[in-house]
Amino acid sequence: MQDKVILTCAVTGNAPFNRKHPSFPVTPAEISNAVVEAASAGASVAHIHVRDPETGEGSRDVHLFREVVDRVRDSGVNIVINLTAGMGAFFMPDPEDEGRALPESDVVGVEERIEHLVDCLPEMASLDITTGNQVEGGKEFVYLNTTRTLRAMARRFQELKVKPELEVFQAGDVLFGNQLIKEGLVDDPPLFQIVLGVLWASPATPESMMYMKSLLPKDAHWAAFGIARMEMPMVAQAVLLGGHVRVGLEDNLYLSRGVFATNGQLVERARKIVEHMGVEVATPDETREMLGLHNHGR
Repeated sequence: MQDKVILTCAVTGNAPFNRKHPSFPVTPAEISNAVVEAASAGASVAHIHVRDPETGEGSRDVHLFREVVDRVRDSGVNIVINLTAGMGAFFMPDPEDEGRALPESDVVGVEERIEHLVDCLPEMASLDITTGNQVEGGKEFVYLNTTRTLRAMARRFQELKVKPELEVFQAGDVLFGNQLIKEGLVDDPPLFQIVLGVLWASPATPESMMYMKSLLPKDAHWAAFGIARMEMPMVAQAVLLGGHVRVGLEDNLYLSRGVFATNGQLVERARKIVEHMGVEVATPDETREMLGLHNHGR
């Protein structure tokens, strides 16, 4: 185990959510308030998506990202901002002609996928280096990230001095992340995020985490998280294996069966797990030093 563990809170996500949740963050004000809440509970990093304020559906609207980021920065709270860059890769094939995309598809080019990063200049952003079948709220789609697109996105991250959080869903994703590092497209120290429990990817088990960790470069920072009820067990497992952790309403809505959580409550529970295991949660400033984050002067 390491001395300091980075605790990320993914405050809202992109997927459909249970509309019965009484305080799920949807509007820019609600999402920024959720970030402040997570920071107050001890989170090191806030991982941020945005949603259409009218429909609640996930969005990649640059103006929504700008409003959330401005609100967080204006609040004066000290937390590392990590924006998603995973949107714009949703391919829904027409069942009558799978070479043709349904209108619900959203597949766009590199510059459109990172437009909000150019505008907001966060310290970090997720780079989902995976392609695979996925299901969200009953919708089946192909999460489509070609190696050509991912190389181009990694290069743009470098140019913007935004640290990529390499999100990996299965073993081959880790191998491609290693290749990006070998090609000089990811600056030291690299950071991987192991995603466990997504349907048709890697299950949220100790064996999955241990295997994927074994494929990482020796000097890499890494974190892992589990979906739904496996969120807290994977926190403990990651700490035991020397990794960082993530919780939040993007991954799990509940404190216990039938009891809705807030982001702050999930951060508090994860922080207690980390501390009870004899490890400290890294402050945002310690996180910046550990990961070599660039100060954009914001």
